Amino acid sequence: MDLNSASTIVLRVLTQATSQDTAVLKPAEEQLKQWETQPGFYSVLLNIFTNHTLDVNVRWLAVLYFKNGIDRYWRRVAPHALSEEEKSTLRAGLITNFNEPVNQIATQISVLIAKVARVDCPRQWPELIPTLLESVKVQDDLRQHRALLTFYHVTKTLASKRLAADRKLFYDLASGIYSFACSLWNHHTDTFLQQVCTGDEAAATNSLERTLLSLKVLRKLTVHGFVEPHRSVEVMGFLHAVFERLKQFLECSRRVGGENVCRDRLEKTIILFTKVLLDFLDQHPFSFTALIQRSLEFAVSYVFTEAGEGVVFERFIVQCMNLIKMIVKNYAYKPSKNIEDSSPETLEAHKIKTAFFTYPTLMEICRRLVTHYFLLTEEELTMWEEDPEGFTVEETGGDSWKYSLRPCTEVLFIDIFHEYNQTLTPVLLEMVHSLQGSTNMEDTSAILIKDAVYNAVGLAAYELFDSVDFDQWFKNQLLAELQISHNRYKPIRRRVIWLIGQWISVKFKSDLRPMLYEAIRNLLQDQDLVVRIETATTLNLPVDDFEFRTDQFLPYLESMFTLLFQLLQEVTECDTKMHVLHVLSCVIERVNMQIRPYVGCLVQYLPLLWKQSEEHNMLRCAILTTLIHLVQGLGADSKNLYPFLLPVIQLSTDVSQPPHVYLLEDGLELWLVTLENSPCLTPELLRIFQNMSALLELSSENLKNCFKIINAYIFLSSSEFLQMYATDLCRSFCELLKDITTEGQVQVLKVVENVLKVNPVLGPQMFQPLLPSVFRGIIDGERYPMVMSTYLGVMGRVLLQNTSFFSLLLSQMACELGQELDQILGNMIEMWVDRMDNITQPERRKLSALALLSLLPSVNSVIQDKFCGIISISVEGLHDVMTEDPETGTYKDCMLMSHFEEPKVTEDEEPPTEQDKRKKMLALKDPIHTVSLQQFVYEKLKAKKELLGEQGFHALMETVDTEIVAQLQEFLQGF
Repeated sequence: MDLNSASTIVLRVLTQATSQDTAVLKPAEEQLKQWETQPGFYSVLLNIFTNHTLDVNVRWLAVLYFKNGIDRYWRRVAPHALSEEEKSTLRAGLITNFNEPVNQIATQISVLIAKVARVDCPRQWPELIPTLLESVKVQDDLRQHRALLTFYHVTKTLASKRLAADRKLFYDLASGIYSFACSLWNHHTDTFLQQVCTGDEAAATNSLERTLLSLKVLRKLTVHGFVEPHRSVEVMGFLHAVFERLKQFLECSRRVGGENVCRDRLEKTIILFTKVLLDFLDQHPFSFTALIQRSLEFAVSYVFTEAGEGVVFERFIVQCMNLIKMIVKNYAYKPSKNIEDSSPETLEAHKIKTAFFTYPTLMEICRRLVTHYFLLTEEELTMWEEDPEGFTVEETGGDSWKYSLRPCTEVLFIDIFHEYNQTLTPVLLEMVHSLQGSTNMEDTSAILIKDAVYNAVGLAAYELFDSVDFDQWFKNQLLAELQISHNRYKPIRRRVIWLIGQWISVKFKSDLRPMLYEAIRNLLQDQDLVVRIETATTLNLPVDDFEFRTDQFLPYLESMFTLLFQLLQEVTECDTKMHVLHVLSCVIERVNMQIRPYVGCLVQYLPLLWKQSEEHNMLRCAILTTLIHLVQGLGADSKNLYPFLLPVIQLSTDVSQPPHVYLLEDGLELWLVTLENSPCLTPELLRIFQNMSALLELSSENLKNCFKIINAYIFLSSSEFLQMYATDLCRSFCELLKDITTEGQVQVLKVVENVLKVNPVLGPQMFQPLLPSVFRGIIDGERYPMVMSTYLGVMGRVLLQNTSFFSLLLSQMACELGQELDQILGNMIEMWVDRMDNITQPERRKLSALALLSLLPSVNSVIQDKFCGIISISVEGLHDVMTEDPETGTYKDCMLMSHFEEPKVTEDEEPPTEQDKRKKMLALKDPIHTVSLQQFVYEKLKAKKELLGEQGFHALMETVDTEIVAQLQEFLQGF
């Protein structure tokens, strides 16, 4: 591409590519795509985006195309890679001038220089770092800033490389430039502080930007540039300086005050200082040992004493608390139980921690956390009144919650209490005892303190297990507090019910549950919405709540379910509806069938909620979960939900519909439970299976559920289902088997096995294309036992239940492999006998014995040759399935089933699904459960004897090991 002639053309096309008119835009994008691999194209782009007289949008687009080209074509091994000559020219051009006037473009240029540096620096681009170091010294403000910006992005990119050779190069770079980076940072920091003192805000803002960038460079060099940073005097000097600078900047932020650009950047710089300490602690805990004392003194001073008043801001407090937490929890600082197994570094760090966290210090931290940071703020109380749902979303973990102060203080409290529980338990208990008895309704402060203390007791529930008699506290104090209906007492009602929810899985007598349910029922009618929502959460009964007894809950079920449903209708926020729906789902799951009389209202409401939640996929996920539990609770009656249920499944599992990204997993689960509980196959239910072909092509983690769904259709109505979908299914399976895990292969074969079990006549024909690979797998001795076991299960079904098809398959394999039919049969039997140990399921072992025995009534010489192996397998099978009747001393086949019995189910057990019943009925027709192996062995040996005559049969039996013959005779006594 000739630069002079091409520049005009490329410029014109780039201009067209910035057009809003798609008729102009699309052809331009196509043309640019074609030029991506043309030699000289990137040199033209460089000329365009460095020409400051051109339109900003055109230059922006040129930078983006250049940056994308680096990703695709810069490496030598890339297809259509740039030539070394052009790359050399481009590298030189990129660092000729650092004078880009537009901030956004300057950032993109810095990023693309860093991308090139990742591949080429220092070997192919040794001049980059020296050029940057010189450029950050120039007096011109713009050039200095742009060079510093590039220096940061290059350092950041090189620090992120992880190969050992790259790490070594970065260590060398860091040690070479660290001193310069420190002096640069100190220079810009001092300049900024002087300008703040003189009141020159514009100059201070510029200097602060350079301070921030130079600090970002130092952060990367400090954290990633040294193997043992504590051995570097400069590194440790910088880290100690961080504390002094932090104090200066915090004082500065107090002086600047108000809302302005400078204050915003100042706070970002303060936070960056804390990130330097946190990252260094995370990456180099032992090197940080020398900083533990100072870090704790600094953080505790600003967060838990008057020193921080009027200076600190929320994000800074969060960072300080994170620093304390990381030191407290750090495993590197925890000695082993056997002290001698601990390293000297660990013991030193532990000694510093222990010396700092004295009783007075811990007590002050605990008290300040609870009585200062745990208190509900004016802002939170206002939100409670004006936006109760917004308040509950924030409290239970909304998007902004994880970045706010409250969760950080709670996590710090939990970690410190866990680490120092023996010291802090008496402190917290003393706070609890001081609050016993009634609280003055007019004293808002006392109410908020009680709320905070109860919060602490809930958070520390596991640590307080042996120290608090919660059952007595519940009966003597908490229950009474729940009954105080005064409006000002609502924070305590909410907190107490939350507190009980925290303790219920820790220490709460089962006998007290009815009293609790009574209280919950009353609170679900509370005048305050926040209290009602928090109360609903208490019913979010975990599945592992072993103390839960259905009989205790049933008297309250109707009223509670009605109240929860009313709450679901009342709330308007998507997050709150999800929350209440989840609670309803838990209730339905725990009581199962007992829910049937009460779900009518919910069933009528869910279609409306589904329609209203079209833009809220996460709420739709909650609806899907509720439907799953509803279908399980309703059993066969769930067919009444089909007009709503089936379109929901259709949409959720259709990969051509955008919502499937969110809904697919739950949609598949709902599809499966719907099939499992369906009493019959409806045309609409059959039609949904059209979604399956695309799902199988996805080959995602949902494949397992897809196979379960396919099996459910087979059990539900194999003839209708297979008649419509067998061909497509077989084609999908053939494609899947080309590239699938061993487990996936087994799942496919299990489906085929189930088809053969349900439909032994037509099944082999429908899945005929799959069977030759199964046959080949057997005779080739498939190396994976799971796969081999399934191969033998499939072939056992064909051999036992469809002899004529097996003969056709045998002929086909002989033809394909160019071998004699008898040779193929002999190889198969030999491998079957040899790999019998791969089969671990007793049912499949019996099937193998039955299948091989079915070959015996034959004069075929191959069968005579393999007779000994077949008898061995048969005796193994007899050992598997025969149990001795202690009264008569005779043997019987334990797998035989003669009739269907509805199992007796206790109230805490899940009743059998319709599919369970179908499987039971199918088992009554399955040879495994209808044919006595003992009888079958006898009959086949008798038939063999009749074919060969007494003498011939006797001669054949003599080839069998005498021990096996003796065992066989013992099993066949009485025949």
